[in-house]
Amino acid sequence: MIREYFLTLTANGLYCSEGDFYLDPLKPVPTAVISHAHADHAIGGHQQVFATEATLAFMDLRYGKNAGKAKQIIPYHQKFTIKEVQITLIPAGHILGSAQVLMEFDGVRYLYTGDFKLQPDATCEMLEWVKADVLITETTFANPAIKHPDQVLEIEKLNRISGNILLGAYALGKSQRLIQMINQFCPEKEILVHRQIDPINRVYEKFGFLSGKYRLYDRKSIKTQNNFIYLVPPFTFHSYIRATGLRRIFASGWKNLQTNPQDSLYISDHADWRDILLMIDKVQPEQVWTLHGNGLHLQQYYSGKLRVKILN
Repeated sequence: MIREYFLTLTANGLYCSEGDFYLDPLKPVPTAVISHAHADHAIGGHQQVFATEATLAFMDLRYGKNAGKAKQIIPYHQKFTIKEVQITLIPAGHILGSAQVLMEFDGVRYLYTGDFKLQPDATCEMLEWVKADVLITETTFANPAIKHPDQVLEIEKLNRISGNILLGAYALGKSQRLIQMINQFCPEKEILVHRQIDPINRVYEKFGFLSGKYRLYDRKSIKTQNNFIYLVPPFTFHSYIRATGLRRIFASGWKNLQTNPQDSLYISDHADWRDILLMIDKVQPEQVWTLHGNGLHLQQYYSGKLRVKILN
């Protein structure tokens, strides 16, 4: 029987009472299971952390000694137990090391997606399908109006731009995906990366998930006109507001982050509406619980067919 309060949203984050642990907690807690290393899911200060090796490597890079007092590397598909809850990490396809968290208790399977995507991405493990009784899914883009365009057609837009490009992207995950795609589909472009992206690239390379040419740059090199793509994190992108002689583009699935219609680059690391529906179809749950976004559209879409409970 499905336990309606197997997971509850608390001030510290999503809490599993039967296992006495948190999923991607927002504040330091005694026991945390981390789905992936983005800062809105993985913070420092926990007493005990369970995550994939890559996720822990990124947390070590970001938080150092504060990454977690006791850290447990959990390989994909290897079952482990916290109190009476059996847990398995399954690839989520979001970024390197990202995982869905399958929890089994009292004969019921609860699947927490974390953040996930279905689009191909050579810089991370591909999402794997798992059946479950309850699907706890992100709803970042759970809106019928949002459909991500073909990623190859998007990245090939850069080939039509002559001169330098200031390309904004999140340092972890998106930047490495862009490096791989630009090398593959825009081979005439030369990539110069910001110094804050480089250490993350090294982790990707260590795990064998980043190939392609790039090099570091400094602020002086941005004045050189040589068909460069300057790949920078958001704070640098916005601080270069007066930079001249280049095109400003921000890679994101969010419309409000596009700099202008001419230079839009819709490349997202989240599932869109169609992909969320496909996830539900593949998992075949009896119930869907939503968080990390707005689950209202899913609730309306499945009205009378499938129970959709909004957690946030």
